[in-house]
Amino acid sequence: MLIALLSAFLGGLILNLMPCVFPVISLKIMGLVRHGDQPARLRAEGLAFLAGVMGAMLALAGTLIAARASGAAVGWGFQLQSPLVIAALTLVMVGAGLNLAGLFEVGLSVQRLGMGSGGRSGPVGAALTGVLAIVVATPCSGPFMAGALGYALVQPPLTGLGVFAALAAGFAAPFTLLSFLPALAHRLPRPGGWMQTVKAVMAFPMFAAAAWLTWVLAQQAGAAGLALLLGCVVALGFAAWIYGMGQKRRMAGQAFRGHYWAAGTVTALMAVAILRPGGGIASRPAVSTRAVNAEASAPVAWSPQRLAALRAQGKPVFVDFTASWCITCQVNEKTTLSTQDVKAAIAQTGTAYLVGDSTNFNAQIEEAMAGFGRDGLPLYVVYPADGGAPVILPQILNKGLVIQALNHAAGKA
Repeated sequence: MLIALLSAFLGGLILNLMPCVFPVISLKIMGLVRHGDQPARLRAEGLAFLAGVMGAMLALAGTLIAARASGAAVGWGFQLQSPLVIAALTLVMVGAGLNLAGLFEVGLSVQRLGMGSGGRSGPVGAALTGVLAIVVATPCSGPFMAGALGYALVQPPLTGLGVFAALAAGFAAPFTLLSFLPALAHRLPRPGGWMQTVKAVMAFPMFAAAAWLTWVLAQQAGAAGLALLLGCVVALGFAAWIYGMGQKRRMAGQAFRGHYWAAGTVTALMAVAILRPGGGIASRPAVSTRAVNAEASAPVAWSPQRLAALRAQGKPVFVDFTASWCITCQVNEKTTLSTQDVKAAIAQTGTAYLVGDSTNFNAQIEEAMAGFGRDGLPLYVVYPADGGAPVILPQILNKGLVIQALNHAAGKA
């Protein structure tokens, strides 16, 4: 238990360095700088961020544990297997980007609109940032996390929630501790007009995250779902522009309620378009773009039957459990698995390369991962040709590691 708690805490710390969290780092930075000269408010935001992270993590973990207790084969990041959740996250990222870019303001009194000074709802905003950080962090599973999460999900519910709480504490620790260091607060630059420029620049990581999520949805819901989401992005931009115009008119002492009603109407129509029965994003059939390829070093779709048949033939097998929404998986694919050196090693050793694509829900994949005591992607497993025990590779790959594992599995090491 202590090892699991420590591993989860360290995994949470490292999660801050994973690419999944990069878009939300901009919001963390703005929170630090905004109240750098006000230590009391900085501490309040640090505690609010911790509360948001802890609340979101425990809610997510509780849902996951309850689903598994009811017999559902779901794992870490399960919510991202839903096109509806991906669509909602995309719109949240676009909305946050538009807010940072200055199209409209949230959490600031109208008299201080655009001035970059603090907001009345600073702690509330920090808590919501914590919630968003946890949601966007779930596509990543860094070092120490996999074993801790696998342990948590086979323990009694309270024990499992304790491990997830340690993960949340590790994730929130850097920002919360920084907010309680007076020396840091005095070193932060003073708020001023320069913050408007920095704030606008910070919008682009949010737009980049929205672009990535749009690509993920295209893998899940096909062209029809993609077209619907893009239409909703345009509608959201239009609603944000109307809302921002209403705020500016209010500042000028002019009538503004009509603008807010118009923005609300556009937003409501957008929600209906996504959720409507028989035509929304959630009802689109899941579509996987992974193709089955018989080329020597090319991946083939994983299945328990195919794996068993290959092992019966005495072939070494490399299994890549992955998903389009798993950023670590995509990085490993580009930097290691798709390189010519690794492809050559696969061909030379006669290794069968199987891909278990969990972009959309697949109960067999979830059960296979649970059999290894793992609950987060990526998961890389090498099966030796001699029928020996499978070997689990680290979640962060490099070419030398993979080539050595392939040679060993083929009996050439």
